[in-house]
Amino acid sequence: MNSSPNAGPAIEFRNVGYRLNNGSTLLRDFTLEVQRGETLVLLGRSGSGKTTTLKLINRLLTQSAGAIYVDGRSLDQWDVIRLRRMIGYVIQEVGLFPHFTVARNIGVVPQIEGWPADRIQGRVTELLQLVGLEPQLASRYPRELSGGQRQRVGVARALAADPSFLLMDEPFGALDPITRAELQREFLALQQRLGKTVVFVTHDLREALLLGTRVALMEAGQLVATLAPDEFLHSTDPMVAAYVDAFKTEVSPVSQDNDEPSK
Repeated sequence: MNSSPNAGPAIEFRNVGYRLNNGSTLLRDFTLEVQRGETLVLLGRSGSGKTTTLKLINRLLTQSAGAIYVDGRSLDQWDVIRLRRMIGYVIQEVGLFPHFTVARNIGVVPQIEGWPADRIQGRVTELLQLVGLEPQLASRYPRELSGGQRQRVGVARALAADPSFLLMDEPFGALDPITRAELQREFLALQQRLGKTVVFVTHDLREALLLGTRVALMEAGQLVATLAPDEFLHSTDPMVAAYVDAFKTEVSPVSQDNDEPSK
């Protein structure tokens, strides 16, 4: 299901705005390009517009202003069903069907696409290996899996029909630190192998710098800056610098220079 070659960006926002029915503006004058094969990380605090931006790409929401292009074609020119089937979607709580086995969860989209049963079975086996899960887990139900295993199944399901694009909304945010670090490393290895175009939402600067080809910082529904990780760390933009300083303060050890007890 890979898209046809195109010299332009994979995804493009042109002066996009999104407004709620009550008049609240969640996104304003948003312009951004996502290049083919990159992992573009949307970084920002809660309420900055990250998830809204993600949902606009696969038309879970529709912009109030501006235009969005996927694979060189305006969203209003796409059949919404075809659009969503070429986009894998991974969310924090996974959203697996609890009454489906792992194999059936992974095979949902291929089944809708009309793949024969033996092809679906082969794809399930291939993807379980790809995301680091034992083949015998195929017959289990989501309730029988750990949080990390469920998240791996969610990634496998998003990849099942070989989509051109992946949208990932804080996919590792609910996991314990050790499992989260493991999945981050596995994602990097997976992306190196597959070269998908990924838009990844997080509020964690460490995760953004580790996983992103570029990091797009958002604040109050607007784009502040889009920078490579090293550029982000050394940027003189006040908002970017404030984000980096807050991160450094959070991770730095308590100073030992003052021996006096805290009052």
